[in-house]
Amino acid sequence: MTTERAKKSKTLTFRVVTGTIKWLTRVLCRVHDAQLEKVPWKGPLIVITNHINFMEAPLLGTHLLPRPAFGLAKAESWDNPFLRFLWGQWEAIPVKRGEADTSALRQCLEVLERGDIMMIAPEGTRSGHGRLQRAEAGVAFLALRSGAPMIPVVHHGGEAFWDNFRRLRRTDFSIIVGNQFYLDDGGVRADQSTRQIMTTEIMYQMAALLPEQYRGVYSDLSAATERYLRFPPGSQSNLSQPTT
Repeated sequence: MTTERAKKSKTLTFRVVTGTIKWLTRVLCRVHDAQLEKVPWKGPLIVITNHINFMEAPLLGTHLLPRPAFGLAKAESWDNPFLRFLWGQWEAIPVKRGEADTSALRQCLEVLERGDIMMIAPEGTRSGHGRLQRAEAGVAFLALRSGAPMIPVVHHGGEAFWDNFRRLRRTDFSIIVGNQFYLDDGGVRADQSTRQIMTTEIMYQMAALLPEQYRGVYSDLSAATERYLRFPPGSQSNLSQPTT
């Protein structure tokens, strides 16, 4: 098979797989996705999202199209033949958990350098219950290295998926998109503790968009700071109009 034919075949496979998964998510869920129109159509972008269960990656990834969006997946999931095929179609980036994975970071930076979307769940692990958990500082490191803008795309309702599935009910999956911002270290090298503060500021921007019962460890919005956040002209902090 020629290289050009291989590219066409892969594109067809990608379209079939992606179209099927998008259709399936909309059969199983009522997807409230109108706010995705706020996601910019071009330019590098870090989409930060909460991590409830397996649903949000395929759902958000397919609903952000036609903009290509790339995400991270734990390296051991490539041992599963189905997931290996799926991640291959979506060009997911394998990440080794519990260590500084420089290869994963390099690939994330390459995605942003191409002007594409990199989806990051700062919590790292699924919550299951939908309430925000304490986040890891890797997202701050990526934002500082890339200089790319960040946009919170949070969701809720997916925590009820399995209960609804067992009862043959559709799940309401609500997506909320916030305002863009940049991370700014002020020209001073940010150490680990500073990056953790930055990540906390990022998480409060996400928490402000969620109904109170989903804010978890970031429930106290009065404790939020914005020392390292910069909002572009015409934009404002997501803390200014928190969801109730």
